[in-house]
Amino acid sequence: MSKENAEEKKIISVRIKRKPEPNPASSLLYSEKDVRRFVSEFVSSWIRGDIIIRFPTAAELAKKTPLSIAFTTDPSVNAELKIKEHYVELLSIIAGTKPSSNDEQQKAIDEVFKMLLMFRSANRIEGKIISNDLEKRIQDLEKTVLNQAKLVEQITGFLFAPKKPKPDKPVS
Repeated sequence: MSKENAEEKKIISVRIKRKPEPNPASSLLYSEKDVRRFVSEFVSSWIRGDIIIRFPTAAELAKKTPLSIAFTTDPSVNAELKIKEHYVELLSIIAGTKPSSNDEQQKAIDEVFKMLLMFRSANRIEGKIISNDLEKRIQDLEKTVLNQAKLVEQITGFLFAPKKPKPDKPVS
C-alpha cells in the first residue's frame, strides 16, 4: 500500500457527548425512602394508639347511596367493613405477615401513603403521628433539657447572687 492510500483509509473517530436527560426522580418532592418513612411512622403511630383514624362509617357511606333504603341488607355496612379489611390487608403486606412480592409490597406502601393523604386532608386523623427516628427525638430532648438547665442556672444565679453592700451615705 502506498502512503497516499493509507492516508485515505484512515478513519476518523468522533465522540459526541449528549446532554444528560433530567432524572425524573431528582425532581420529586419526596424520595421512595421518604414515603416509606412516612408510611412507617403513620402505621406505627396507629398501631401504638397515638393516632385514631376515623374510617368512613356505614351512615356516611349510606348518604352517598340513597337507594340503599330499598335493599334488605345495607350495602354501606359491607362497604365500611371492606374499607377496614382492605387497610388491614395492606398493613399485613407491608409488615411482611402476608407473603407478597416486592412489587406488591411497593404497591401497598404507595396505597397506604395515598390513604394517609386522604385521611389527613379529610381531617380523619386524631392525635399526633410520632416519628420513628428515636435518635433524633432523643437529641431534641437532650437539647431541650440542656437549654432548661442553662435557664435554671441563670435564674438561681440571679436570685442567689451575693448582694453588694450599698455605700453608706454620709450624714451632713
